Amino acid sequence: MSAEAAASARDPEFGSGRVKEQNMSGRWRVPWYERFVQPCLVELLGSTLFIFIGCLSVIQNGPDTGLLQPALAHGLALGLIIATLGNISGGHFNPAVSLAAMLIGGLNLMMLLPYWISQLCGGLIGAALAKAVSSEERFWNASGAAFVTVQEPGQVVGAVVAEVILTTLLALAVCMGAINKKTQGPLAPFSIGFSVTVDILAGGAVSGACMNPARAFGPAVMANHWNFHWIYWLGPLLASLLVGVLIRFFIGDGKTRLILKGR
Repeated sequence: MSAEAAASARDPEFGSGRVKEQNMSGRWRVPWYERFVQPCLVELLGSTLFIFIGCLSVIQNGPDTGLLQPALAHGLALGLIIATLGNISGGHFNPAVSLAAMLIGGLNLMMLLPYWISQLCGGLIGAALAKAVSSEERFWNASGAAFVTVQEPGQVVGAVVAEVILTTLLALAVCMGAINKKTQGPLAPFSIGFSVTVDILAGGAVSGACMNPARAFGPAVMANHWNFHWIYWLGPLLASLLVGVLIRFFIGDGKTRLILKGR
């Protein structure tokens, strides 16, 4: 066996055209960066952009458009960002989606916490930017999942159930459209975006249709509004567990596409 063939056998990325730099200890720097750092940076960037656009669409929403403006803005933004950045990190931008992906084998367990941290930080940055570019009157009169949709205990059960069901649809769109090799396809980013649009149109008046703890966390910090905030963690995370069980034991995960290097 030649030296080149031996190197190729040891390193499946040998000969792929990618230049790798070797440090003094003999470890490759570029693959380490691409495996662990780059996906988290992309999750941070994508979450920032998605939550900035989403929050701004709620803050600037007029009385005549109702749920249509936030629904279209969230769905179109998410589909576009996933289509642009999804091949690097998997395009989660949502702690609930990352949990579901991990449960079906689409994300390495060791990357779950770094993804969550990146997404929550992105939520903070996106919400802060949306607040910075908006007038105080607009910001404090906004309505949405992290603000005033749920106002009394009698709405809690309905809001939790709605968040579970709505997030289930979103997580299924991600897991079956982008991760499960039996069903994944090129239209996954748009299907995921459409699922968000449909969910907001259907459940926005019930729970705010947040479906994303990072989407709720950023605005909650910026507004210092924590009433019923736990709903937007409990509902989406329960949906992630449900989707993980459903795919693992009833649908079959097949040969899932492991998202560790963004492929």
